[in-house]
Amino acid sequence: MINLQELYIRDFNYELPAEKIAQYPLEDRSASKLLIYKDNSISDSVFENISDIIPKDSFLVLNNTKVIQARLHFHKSTGALIEIFCLEPHHPELNLNEKTGAVWKCFVGNVGKWKHGKLSKKFIHNSIEIEITAEILEREKDYFIVKFKWNNENIGLEDILRDIGETPLPPYIRRDSQDIDKNRYQTVYAEIDGSVAAPTAGLHFTDKILKELIKKNIDINHITLNVGAGTFKPVKCEKIIDHSMHYEKMTVSKDFLIKLQNNENPVIAVGTTTLRTIESLYWLGIKLSLNAGLSTDDLIVEQWDPYTINTEIDRQTALNFLIEMLNREEKDYLTAETGIIIAPGYNFKFADILVTNFHLPKSTLLLLIAAFTGNDWKNIYEFALNNNFRFLSYGDSSILYKQKLQEYENKR
Repeated sequence: MINLQELYIRDFNYELPAEKIAQYPLEDRSASKLLIYKDNSISDSVFENISDIIPKDSFLVLNNTKVIQARLHFHKSTGALIEIFCLEPHHPELNLNEKTGAVWKCFVGNVGKWKHGKLSKKFIHNSIEIEITAEILEREKDYFIVKFKWNNENIGLEDILRDIGETPLPPYIRRDSQDIDKNRYQTVYAEIDGSVAAPTAGLHFTDKILKELIKKNIDINHITLNVGAGTFKPVKCEKIIDHSMHYEKMTVSKDFLIKLQNNENPVIAVGTTTLRTIESLYWLGIKLSLNAGLSTDDLIVEQWDPYTINTEIDRQTALNFLIEMLNREEKDYLTAETGIIIAPGYNFKFADILVTNFHLPKSTLLLLIAAFTGNDWKNIYEFALNNNFRFLSYGDSSILYKQKLQEYENKR
């Protein structure tokens, strides 16, 4: 068990020049550079070659969440611009087809100019003029509760966001969103609406690459984790133990759990969101082993569970607890929340290989990389900086083998 008191965020820092942060995607998704970390050594290639790099027969896991057009712009009668960033519904269940009204948790830009009253915006939907209003109901610590209403019961919030919403680019992309972002800040396999940030490791995949992987007998699987704006939340405290993680909704099918339980091949997580999801499954199973009375409505992974729960079972047994619970409740999908933080010293239960972009200094995502690669994370990032890799969401990619993962090499 690691000593969390000895983890300081200052030890997970590096200098990231502004010019290294990609502001636009490449014209070709698969043209991104690809850093390869394996056997404690580093080399480079291009992403279009990834099907030749990963082990054959691998169990590949993708996050099929879809980014919603979450930014709305309103103008006050004075001309002041107010930006409302829709984070998630105020009530737990995401429903983008709500008619005539919805209440959401939101960030509000330039809120000092919006002290009271309603904002209004008119737009055309299918040749019909629609008016939507926004009103702040209350202010929470990190966000506002905003009530939206519109005057046509034939359209839902999904239609409104599609018509007048803008792509929620992360704050380090220093430009307004453009038409190109509606397509490129989305994976080609995006399917389930609900994220306000893209699972960016998947942005490099193309339909052609996915077909090549299938030919190589790669078992392609999908999970869903709705990525929240909290993924960009900086670690502001000195000690990592004092940081509060964001919680995100995850959904996996019973079929996926059964396949993962029976899998004997290397598990490749595409992105930190995918890795956090599949690792959370183990801790959900542990919780069920300790309290068989839990239902799917009670399932949540708290951020420090992996470091404070002393019980340990094998991963197949952990998954079996989840499968049996779904069978009892006659459900085909497991839905839960996870706030898991993966820091150096974490013992990975499922993930063997990670495909991921390059992350911000002093971030929880960099902690995850350090947990996966050990102190070599410093060499990996130094190599990327010195070899013209592009960083962050629209940047280049890497494929990282977990330290001491040698037994799968002969499966290439």
